[in-house]
Amino acid sequence: MKIMVPVKRVLDYNVKPRVKADGSGVDLANAKMSLNPFDEIAVEEAVRLKEQGIASEVVAVSVGPAKAQDVLRTALAMGADRAILVQSDTEVEPLGVAKILQVIADDEAPDLILLGKQAIDDDSNQVGQMLAALLGRPQGTFASKLVVEGEHVLVTREVDGGLETLRLALPAIVTTDLRLNEPRYASLPGIMKAKSKPLAIRTPRDYGVDVTPRLTTLKVAEPAVRGAGIRVANVDGLLVKLRELGVA
Repeated sequence: MKIMVPVKRVLDYNVKPRVKADGSGVDLANAKMSLNPFDEIAVEEAVRLKEQGIASEVVAVSVGPAKAQDVLRTALAMGADRAILVQSDTEVEPLGVAKILQVIADDEAPDLILLGKQAIDDDSNQVGQMLAALLGRPQGTFASKLVVEGEHVLVTREVDGGLETLRLALPAIVTTDLRLNEPRYASLPGIMKAKSKPLAIRTPRDYGVDVTPRLTTLKVAEPAVRGAGIRVANVDGLLVKLRELGVA
């Protein structure tokens, strides 16, 4: 089984985002960047399937700037076999990413495509679903458990009031949730080995995909500052306050 794992380079989750002074976006100058946490979980799951003898090859793919090579090297250090960077100096929107991944999937013919349910920078939560539609393959989203059984994959996902398990015929697309696993730290031997693993660099033009933006960001702003809380003595006091605020 071949597994393809799309990954994205994002602002590290430990860094507090700063909005640019002109409100055009988030200031990424000198900010620490890292592998999108949900994608890291997808890489970990793919590597575990390989270690179990279920997968034979793990291919990491990223669409982004030249610096995205660092997150692909991270995926390689975790255990991926090779990587592909589709380099673009301009931001590629989710539909553009999905179209590029569609062409790569046609070339690579993976049995399973594992990717994070969303990137923590734009929270779009679109690429996996768009890719499934473009490829016409079954999809399981927000996977908290994944089991491969022959020509099918069982995907357990949380729904309101419980868990739902889907049985998908391979090839399929699965997006990962936080509860699926805990990613490993890349070992020093893994980091050294990753330097010699193949990393191909392509461009959107190589795949014949037009990535011209179709969306315009009007403004990015800091969230409103939360006001101080109010301590009340009892439930009656709480109800009085809620009535004063017009919410009860």
